[in-house]
Amino acid sequence: MPISERSASFDDLHVFLAVVEAAGFRVAARRLGLSPSTVSETISRLEAQVGVPLLTRTTRSVVPTEAGSAFAARLAPLFGEALAAMRDVANSKDVVRGRLKLNVPGAVMRDILPPLVDRFLKRHPEVQVEIVVEDRLVDITAAGCDAGIRYGEHLEQDMIAVPIGPRHQESGLAAAPSYLARHPVPKHPRDLLDHACLRIRFAGAALNAWEFEKGGETIRVDPPARIILGTAGVEALIHHALTGQGVLYSFRNWLDPHLASGALVPLLRDWWPRYDGPRLYFSSRFMPAPLRAFVDVVHEQSAAPPASADIRGRPPATGK
Repeated sequence: MPISERSASFDDLHVFLAVVEAAGFRVAARRLGLSPSTVSETISRLEAQVGVPLLTRTTRSVVPTEAGSAFAARLAPLFGEALAAMRDVANSKDVVRGRLKLNVPGAVMRDILPPLVDRFLKRHPEVQVEIVVEDRLVDITAAGCDAGIRYGEHLEQDMIAVPIGPRHQESGLAAAPSYLARHPVPKHPRDLLDHACLRIRFAGAALNAWEFEKGGETIRVDPPARIILGTAGVEALIHHALTGQGVLYSFRNWLDPHLASGALVPLLRDWWPRYDGPRLYFSSRFMPAPLRAFVDVVHEQSAAPPASADIRGRPPATGK
């Protein structure tokens, strides 16, 4: 039967995208509340309608064919717009309902994003918020997210970007007094080559050099790593710094409480680099009601006077 005479249903397309995202029938079925056999039958029916295989099935995985990948790439943003339109219709003038899904790096989850989400949910209690925390760069539309948070160098040109959190941030370098009692205090960034260092690896990235700035001069050093942890292990890495295991180069806002208490001592303070803070970004094509309401909260926070004159920490340069 020609496809023009019988179009695929909205539900069938939803099932197809769920299988592509989950890379399997069972996981997709569990997320959709369907049986695996129903999901499999739906995909077979859809493939019969379009006339080409959309998925390659093996005993271990389900991956889209070339045609399936192209179909999913075109379908995902259209499906997202349709869902956004449905959610907008469901929203009355005074009540915002639906889901807000954000893709964010772990760096914003300590003190930048949580207060904004708390304020947003207090104002809009009927919205469900889902936060996907990952440091690798993804296409937020293809991933089914309404918006993402990234630093300036990661923004696509066709996206709208709104500053979120501090306008400027800073990296910091510190070590515990117990470590400094056993090692000389570094006087220059290159001195770090002779120190034990605690380093953060961002997902999917090489272990990048530490960057320092002073008087227009920029220096990058790649010091030896005593301990390496991903962003999910930041609390443990800070613990190792506090117990004197090495020198930590990190977001200043992660260091500030320990610098204030004296548990960590700032090092090379004149060399700490400063640059733009993160931004919330989203497609210029459509803006669902929950996202529009969240952006309003972000704008209000940006307009509010800062709680103190201190700069709130920024991510270290990673070359990503």
